[in-house]
Amino acid sequence: MEYFGVDLVEVIKTVGYVGLFGIVFAETGLFLGFFLPGDSLIFVAGFLASQGFFHPALLAFVLFVAAVAGNMAGYEFGRRVGTKLFSREDSMFFRKEHVVRTEGFYNRYGGKTVMIARFIPVVRTFAAILAGVARMGYSEFMLYNVIGAVIWAAGLTFLGYFLGASIPDIDHYLLPIVLAIIVISVLPGVYHLLRERNESRRGNSAGKAVEE
Repeated sequence: MEYFGVDLVEVIKTVGYVGLFGIVFAETGLFLGFFLPGDSLIFVAGFLASQGFFHPALLAFVLFVAAVAGNMAGYEFGRRVGTKLFSREDSMFFRKEHVVRTEGFYNRYGGKTVMIARFIPVVRTFAAILAGVARMGYSEFMLYNVIGAVIWAAGLTFLGYFLGASIPDIDHYLLPIVLAIIVISVLPGVYHLLRERNESRRGNSAGKAVEE
């Protein structure tokens, strides 16, 4: 099973617990981690736990801690230097549009963005940073951070584990399942963009009506 030409299963087997911790930490705490395969990686790791490559409870705990710690790092980064992201030029590892997109989520959902963003690629990378920029109360941030990490990191791990343990020959269906997870994770972002576009059109139409 490949991700950008890389066999995800073999990568997970090779990097082990430490590598998985680093990948999840980077995706949730470092802005250069937006291209990492968080959802699919966690699910496949859970599946491999059902095949005996990992201990499921330990794996879920490691990924949960990585998700919480990553967001904490992102929050501190945003609180200290995050405002500079809005004036930073685009590069190979950074796109200002990702920050603006996440800001739109934050303006709409407030602190809940930290939890909701776990399931939205790219947005989850910048949500904690924007929470730091906005100076969200730390106790509120940690509440949504921990709840989101439990549902996302531990939840997807055990989903992969239980499906792998209960469905015969599930490895034959692994790619379609992972693709479905990716599609589902993208849907909230697509919905948000379409909603913003429709609201913008309605606003423009209302403005023209007033002028007339």
